[in-house]
Amino acid sequence: MDKEIAIIDSNVLCSLGLKTILESLIPTASIRRFATFAEMEACGAERYAHYFVAEQTYFEHAAFFLPRKPKTIIMANGDRQKPPAGIPVLNVAQPEDMLIQQIVELHRHGQDYHHHASNAPSGTLTAREAEVLVLLAKGCINKEIADRLNISQTTVITHRKKIIEKLGIRSVSGLAVYAVMHGYIEAGSI
Repeated sequence: MDKEIAIIDSNVLCSLGLKTILESLIPTASIRRFATFAEMEACGAERYAHYFVAEQTYFEHAAFFLPRKPKTIIMANGDRQKPPAGIPVLNVAQPEDMLIQQIVELHRHGQDYHHHASNAPSGTLTAREAEVLVLLAKGCINKEIADRLNISQTTVITHRKKIIEKLGIRSVSGLAVYAVMHGYIEAGSI
């Protein structure tokens, strides 16, 4: 495991959903969920590369999180009027595609909680696999991909399996984020 990431939120559905998304984006990371700050602290709070923390928990334990600004992302339920200075806010009350896009934008603004290209899963995509990846990121189904690339659906399925094997990313949303982060497609086109 490359990185350890902590999610601190008493909302089980929210923390499980975020954990699932992060696992698809960073398959080599160890992601732990904690209902309270005390639970995380008992497991060694200093060990985590990044903290996704519920808004209320952040304010209750600001003394811990303030020195860790580059590692901390506040999870808010809806739009905030004024986020704390220098702390990125992730709106968890939005559709998955927008949430993924916001995570990508946070990454672009220097929040390094994604897997860097230098630590990316091994395996280079072929030109055809890259084409399939782009079409998957755009939301195309196998038949559409086959029609656009003038190949059979079986060949599309084979390419998808190879992409998943090489990248270690199973979900379409995770593949879309990978495609954006590695320059295969622009974030605005998904």
